[in-house]
Amino acid sequence: MPVKELLVYQKSINLGLSVYKVTNVFPETEKFGLISQMRRSAISISSNISEGYSRRSKKGFLYFLNISRGSLSELNTQVLYSYKLNFLSKQDFVLLEGKLAEVDKVLNGLVKSIIKPS
Repeated sequence: MPVKELLVYQKSINLGLSVYKVTNVFPETEKFGLISQMRRSAISISSNISEGYSRRSKKGFLYFLNISRGSLSELNTQVLYSYKLNFLSKQDFVLLEGKLAEVDKVLNGLVKSIIKPS
């Protein structure tokens, strides 16, 4: 099965696209600050899922899934800062929080299914 068929990959791509969309309206002064950090964190989530999947081993996949979890956590913090600094509307904040929670749930479920003894 190609990585593109993994639900966690699809949801992480969707999250990344949403991050790009909402950060388009951030102040220009954040171009090298939160905009850059949020976009890099968002891209890192799906990129590490893809890289880990290509390793074709449980150990390699788990390693990169854990990196994805870290990037997801970073993005969660960056979204909160963006909201508290009034760069994000309440609507966009709720949207991103929902997508972050979805990716977190599916990512954690995937990790648990891999480490579960057969």
